[in-house]
Amino acid sequence: MAASPSSPATAAGRREFAVSVVRRLQRAGYTAYWAGGCVRDLLRGEDPSDFDVATSATPEQVRSLFGQRHTLAVGASFGVILVRGETSDSDVEVATFRTDGLYIDGRRPESVQFATPEQDAQRRDFTINGLFYDPLESRLYDYVGGQADLERRLLRAIGDPLARFTEDKLRMMRAVRLSARFEFELEEQTAQAVRQMVDQIGVVSAERIAQELRKIVLHRTRRLAIERADRLGLLGQILPELIEARAGSSHESSPAGQGPAQAWRQTLDALDALNHPTFELAIAALLDPLPRRWGRAAGGRKAEGVLRRLKLSNAEIDKTRWLLTQVGAIDQLPSGPLWQWKELLGEPWIPELLQLERAQRLARGESLEVVESCEQFLRQTPAEELRPAPLVTGDDLIRLNFKPGKGFKELLRELYRAQLDGRLVRFEQVPELLPQLMGDRPAPPAADSRQMPP
Repeated sequence: MAASPSSPATAAGRREFAVSVVRRLQRAGYTAYWAGGCVRDLLRGEDPSDFDVATSATPEQVRSLFGQRHTLAVGASFGVILVRGETSDSDVEVATFRTDGLYIDGRRPESVQFATPEQDAQRRDFTINGLFYDPLESRLYDYVGGQADLERRLLRAIGDPLARFTEDKLRMMRAVRLSARFEFELEEQTAQAVRQMVDQIGVVSAERIAQELRKIVLHRTRRLAIERADRLGLLGQILPELIEARAGSSHESSPAGQGPAQAWRQTLDALDALNHPTFELAIAALLDPLPRRWGRAAGGRKAEGVLRRLKLSNAEIDKTRWLLTQVGAIDQLPSGPLWQWKELLGEPWIPELLQLERAQRLARGESLEVVESCEQFLRQTPAEELRPAPLVTGDDLIRLNFKPGKGFKELLRELYRAQLDGRLVRFEQVPELLPQLMGDRPAPPAADSRQMPP
């Protein structure tokens, strides 16, 4: 039975289990090799995050050999069985050598036929992913020229790139992501096929596009991938609002005469400067031309529309929109009251906002003074002082003869800000403080100590 993710397998443990899967299949008389990305990573001197096995055994034979309790049919109709390791991240996918039928939906084959290793290699996407390796004999099987392409640092589609992209349109995004990830050149015919078919990416589900976009922006080569997607026309298909926004975007503090091209370079510079960002932070940095073009509020709404189209979670959308709409808010702090510092810097997502502010200011060659002041304030201010529990609640105001309605929430907010400022430290101060906070509004009814909450 698979263990919980809290007890991850080591790289050595994953490899040992993957070797044992191949050994068991071969001892039963089947052909079995490691396949795909794990072979590519091994040849690059990296520890694979997971292992896939390709075999001549059918799905039924794989389940019979390893047992029903230790296998899971994750794609039996396509010849794929999951063999479960001692931990969840050591599980191995075992796929039968196959050829694929027609791809009706631009994602999955209508049918499959079991085949030879040579035929199986021809159906895969890129040559560097079409390699097989026998870990028992330490022997590489290369039917597609993948080893040579690894040495040349080249990403090339197997066979006819138009055919490969017709089978699964998402492979166009994978071409961008993988070539950028490894900092490989994208082979010209493969690149030309992307340009020719780019308008067909729309048949791919929003969820799959978002998954690839997530992988792109979370990797250190995110800038290269976005630039490559832009040149190939993919970026305009996936994020048309971004292309529209950057055509007229510039930063309000930029020197006069700065054009959209320089503003876009600054966006890419900021994206590149992020250090191990969350997805929300990275996507906010990428979408920043939207609020630059249409203003923070309208641009935030535009960004929300983009993210909803990609079917991201509400939590991801809320966080990304907050980051985009709060850019520049820290500029008001040096001249503002204490409550303003605490109110903004007490927000749960403030560390990411400050990282975004730092990256953007570095990209524009601006001073980091206000960012560093905020970071210093956070270091010196205990968390309980940033967001203390309110001294005055809505129930307290009702006991003081205030009725919920117009201005009720605003008054509560002002009382809390007075607390953050240090003007309100005890509840008994509320009656004398209320007239100051009410301003021109009618004064509240007098309240004696009997009306005070205990």
